[in-house]
Amino acid sequence: MTPFDLIHDLQWSDLPDSVRDRIGLHLLDLIGVAAGGSQTRMGRIIRDHAVAQFGGTAPLVFDGRSASLPGVALSLGMTIDALDGHDGFNPSKGHIGCPLIAASLPVAANLDTSGEEFLATLCIGYEFGARAAMAQHGTVPDYHTSGSWGAVTAAAAVARLLHLPADQSRHALGIAEYHGPRSQMMRCIDAPTMVKDGSGWGAMAGVSAALLAQNGFTGAPAITVEQAPAYWSDIGQRWFLHEQYFKPYPVCRWAQAPIEGVLALRRAHSLTSDMVARIDVTTFHESIRLATRRPLTTEEAQYSTSFPCAVALVRGTVGAADIADDALSDLEILRLSDSMTMTEDAHANAVFPGKRLARVTLTLHDGRVLTSDWMEPRWDHTAPATDAEIRAKFHDLADDPLGRDRADRIEAAIDALPRTPLSALTDLLGQPIRR
Repeated sequence: MTPFDLIHDLQWSDLPDSVRDRIGLHLLDLIGVAAGGSQTRMGRIIRDHAVAQFGGTAPLVFDGRSASLPGVALSLGMTIDALDGHDGFNPSKGHIGCPLIAASLPVAANLDTSGEEFLATLCIGYEFGARAAMAQHGTVPDYHTSGSWGAVTAAAAVARLLHLPADQSRHALGIAEYHGPRSQMMRCIDAPTMVKDGSGWGAMAGVSAALLAQNGFTGAPAITVEQAPAYWSDIGQRWFLHEQYFKPYPVCRWAQAPIEGVLALRRAHSLTSDMVARIDVTTFHESIRLATRRPLTTEEAQYSTSFPCAVALVRGTVGAADIADDALSDLEILRLSDSMTMTEDAHANAVFPGKRLARVTLTLHDGRVLTSDWMEPRWDHTAPATDAEIRAKFHDLADDPLGRDRADRIEAAIDALPRTPLSALTDLLGQPIRR
């Protein structure tokens, strides 16, 4: 099976039951993160920008206003990215679902797509995106954001929804790869701002590329698709949807193994934060680069290792409210964040990005020194989250901004999508937040 067979020929009925059963949870998770992200300053800025600069009739998610299809894709991708809690894929060092759903949802809604076909497009998008991401990382020396290969993934999904012929689909992928954001991820790690993972820009580029190709615009062939055959040889045999992780905390995945180490010691020794004098973390290079100790914004808090570890020690978890607003000036959290030392480890470096390892040592005021095992982030595909855990996370993020009744109706609409029109869901998503 070729990449173009994957895009256009694979149908919902062709997918394994395990894939069909899982895709709704990924959609639910992304919608929950979007609800949380809509409440951030970044989310508000990007929705206002889409309305002002990308005029059109497509509804913005959780807003009540409208923009063009590329404008909605930009807005939704950046709204999800505003709260770094969405699913991801270890080999890509990034996130397939965010640019994929941001591009697919407005186009599918505009075409009055069935729920089944929308879910099939998402399933195929994860398979395409995993391979496009690995192909780019395997052939390009620099580390680009999810928006780069996410643009090509978005174009593939939209090409399917538009039923583009093979030649136009080929041009769509080429346009998206050529014009997609080759943004350098470590620049945002070192200076955390609202540019984040580039997913919104990638979604916008992907939608634009497919619409341009539909109108006859031509593009150079996508190198990651057409000149990297080794990454595409197992289509239909290996299902990368099963290799995605979910995030229990809305911060960079690289900080989550240290968080687990802190929480494990906290539970095992019944610790309170005032008992701890210092936190020491041994981990991989990229986690150490998350170096903001005293974040002034939620973006800086999401791209920190020391701050969320301190939050976990003080509060026993890390939620959306713990990385914004008043939490940023909590003196006990800041004390512990300032106390952290981080040491790079050769073994942790060697297994990255397939594994993200960390070991935590807490030095207590009474002189005791407690050290965790080597920890990995929770909810990796090797020890996946349960359905109940993902649904609980959705409600943790969505119930406050949307209200429990609306959140319940969105959850039910997603569960029913294989049997209903997509509009049963998008009608709920297009309504503004009035709480």
